[in-house]
Amino acid sequence: MKLYVERISGKQFMHPRFWPTWLGLGCLWLVTKLPWAVQMWLGKMIGLSMFHALPRRRLISCINLELAFPNTTVDERYQINRDHFISLGKGVFEAALSWWGNAEKLTQRTTLEGLEHVLTAHERGGVVLLSAHFTSLELGGRLLAQQLPLHVVYRPHQNPLIEWRTARLRSKRYGKAIPRDDIRAMLRSLHQGHVVWYAQDQNFGHKNSVFAPFFGIPAATNTATSRISKLGHAQVVPFFTLRTETGYLLRFLPALENFPSDSMLADTTLINHIIEQQVREFPAQYLWTHRRFKDRPEGGNRYDAYIKESSCKSQ
Repeated sequence: MKLYVERISGKQFMHPRFWPTWLGLGCLWLVTKLPWAVQMWLGKMIGLSMFHALPRRRLISCINLELAFPNTTVDERYQINRDHFISLGKGVFEAALSWWGNAEKLTQRTTLEGLEHVLTAHERGGVVLLSAHFTSLELGGRLLAQQLPLHVVYRPHQNPLIEWRTARLRSKRYGKAIPRDDIRAMLRSLHQGHVVWYAQDQNFGHKNSVFAPFFGIPAATNTATSRISKLGHAQVVPFFTLRTETGYLLRFLPALENFPSDSMLADTTLINHIIEQQVREFPAQYLWTHRRFKDRPEGGNRYDAYIKESSCKSQ
């Protein structure tokens, strides 16, 4: 994908097959010119539409919530699920704000909590800024880049036009944008003393993973943070972007102590616990539509086995 995007010039994206994408990007650009409250209302409407139009994703989210919050009622989980899709809809426009939003207006809506933790760690060298997949994740990078120089790790987009366009925007917003699989580039940035923004909390199967508890469920968890921190001689500072009623909270936690340890399981368990604490405070904003609990230690797909006993099929 990366090579394909590099091989294409801007003129080639004028081909008619890219026109629908251009139209979508143009609409998103226009929406960023509207008041923030209007954008969030439109995001809510899109989210509710997705809630009814995407039954498969709604089912995955419902099962995740049932596994993570077994002591809540069916109605309570239904409300969190519905609110989650609203949060996803808002996230669409927040991604657009990360590309084209007015810097001054975004700053006015940003509250910083614990910034001293990353500044102190940065004085000692490279820092892994450990994030998680909340629905405002994309905007978090833009908001943070307005506070300190930042190298970001990203997942290349499957649409070559969107990837080409966002790559150009990232080059303006950040000191460096690093594809998710380019570990060498991450390590170079850390050795040079930069802050590298990274999120590891997705299930990529058994490769380079251990099963660590997440909401009490053994979940396949990427061990990359431990390995990158050790090889890059970097401290790890947890960082979360959270949506509030009036804007965004950028929350930094103290640098992890004695990290990495000699145990990958202990490291991933600690990270999952930290993320879980934030999810419990803002449950609707975590990315529940991702199949976080899919793999089981004994093998097989947890969702296929669980669906027979779940109440989610009736929702």
